[in-house]
Amino acid sequence: MTEPVFPDTSSPVPPPGTPAPVAATPAVKVAEQPGWERATMEKLLFATLEEQRTARRWRAFVRLAWLAFFIFLIWTLTYRGSPSADKSSPHTAVIEIEGEIGPKQEASAEFIVAAAKAAFEDAGAQGVVLLINSPGGSPVQAGIISDELKRLKAKYKKPLYAVVEESCASAAYYIATSADRIFVDKASIVGSIGVLMEGFGFVGLMDKLGIERRLLTAGENKGFLDPFSPQTDRHRQHAQEMLDQVHRQFIDVVKAGRGKRLKETPELFSGLFWTGQQAVELGLADQLGNLDYVAREVIKAEELVDYTRRENVAERLAKKFGAAMGDGAVKALKAIQPMR
Repeated sequence: MTEPVFPDTSSPVPPPGTPAPVAATPAVKVAEQPGWERATMEKLLFATLEEQRTARRWRAFVRLAWLAFFIFLIWTLTYRGSPSADKSSPHTAVIEIEGEIGPKQEASAEFIVAAAKAAFEDAGAQGVVLLINSPGGSPVQAGIISDELKRLKAKYKKPLYAVVEESCASAAYYIATSADRIFVDKASIVGSIGVLMEGFGFVGLMDKLGIERRLLTAGENKGFLDPFSPQTDRHRQHAQEMLDQVHRQFIDVVKAGRGKRLKETPELFSGLFWTGQQAVELGLADQLGNLDYVAREVIKAEELVDYTRRENVAERLAKKFGAAMGDGAVKALKAIQPMR
């Protein structure tokens, strides 16, 4: 008698239609290998570093692009091109005196004297024209400019003319008198031969507000012209003597420059100003005329070459940057001192 055969339940037989089991993939086998975690971390680290390098390169590119843009912008703003005439050919040299005359201004002795030297030294310049549009400014700067113009005019034997546009007053007229002839427009403002010293006094206001001024000085006149202290007769007299002396110097320069052409009146040196037409009548100016007229009819060289020295945008930015750096250094030093 045959014994029954029972199926082996320890290895179950899949039902019909079930796909055969898939063998373990190589990736699973790699994961099962020792050290796979380190390899994976290294890959992630290298990927992160590469991403950071790419980001740094992009930031550097953007910064360089902005820098190039700003350099181009500054160049565009400051570039004025070359003169229309060759400096070696006959021409009229032009120097603009515009705005306030003073140190650290475009109409400063530093800039104007440098331009004048270049103009007079140029063999092609047949004459030099000061194109003036200024309300005045520092008598010291005007004196330096005037003296140097007279020296250059005598040294190079070249004519010097002044052409007034809108205004030529006070220190600007001081400079104009160094010219051989002065040309104006009939509506120009000319004159203001005088000197002033201005300020404020707050003594009465402080008394009403009950504010006490505490000023300590070494030297009895050190607080001279202090706006919060009463003005004494002695200080007022001293200031007036100073103004009178500078005014006298101004008058002497005008008389030396204009000579017998002046028609002196009681008000000529009083600080008043006149139109260009009145200035011609008073001898403060010679005749009506503009820059083109002087170049064409007087100097006989129509080509104009601008010798004006100007501070461009890049120079101003450099000075401001330098001042900011200096101020930052001073503040840093002050902050360090208490730590010593």
